[in-house]
Amino acid sequence: MRTILLVLIYSVLIVILAVLLLIAWPLGLRSPLLRIAKWAMSLAPPVLGIKVKTVGREWIDKRKPYIFMSNHLSFLDGPLLFLLIPQAIRVILKKEVFRIPVVGQGMRFVGFVPVDRRHIRGGKKSIDRAARLMRERGYSYLIFPEGTRSRDGLTQAFKRGGFFLALESGAAIVPITIRGTYELMPRGTIFPRRGRVDVLFHRPVPVDRFSPNSMQTLIDRVKDTIVSGLSA
Repeated sequence: MRTILLVLIYSVLIVILAVLLLIAWPLGLRSPLLRIAKWAMSLAPPVLGIKVKTVGREWIDKRKPYIFMSNHLSFLDGPLLFLLIPQAIRVILKKEVFRIPVVGQGMRFVGFVPVDRRHIRGGKKSIDRAARLMRERGYSYLIFPEGTRSRDGLTQAFKRGGFFLALESGAAIVPITIRGTYELMPRGTIFPRRGRVDVLFHRPVPVDRFSPNSMQTLIDRVKDTIVSGLSA
């Protein structure tokens, strides 16, 4: 019932978003749409009965672009982190998501980047576009380096795409540990349970001392930091 109520609320908001997008697009007004999206995401936790405890956001300088990297346990992770990250965050998403009417057009307009996971060239193109937007407009991006949600609650191997973006843009990586979402909504379920989620923001990791040759060291450092928060 709670999930159905939220779907109804978001259905109405999508209609409103369509009208706002028609106004914002010719005027280039991206920030207001992102603020509305954050407000929309703020409705979900109380409606779904999810309590969130957040630690470490004081490490983030709101004036700087970052690449936020988190473990990925559940469908809940993306919306929650979009809400909790104290910036106007963008996301790199599989291209199929952009086919959603209105929502897809809105995401492209504000700077979300689609990626074709099936082709290496498509991934490189997405990384280049995101890096350009970071340099030119100061955008920050949220990436799940595992690439997909965990099937068993355990952390998977990290893919290299987000780390290429970090090296190309020069932006520091903010590791994020999220706990509890797997228990509330594991992969394959439709309706989330009530409960608590913990989100831990770690100190940013500068990338200026790393290169493609030492990328594995950077990957290991970020992954170890994220995993360390799972047992905190």
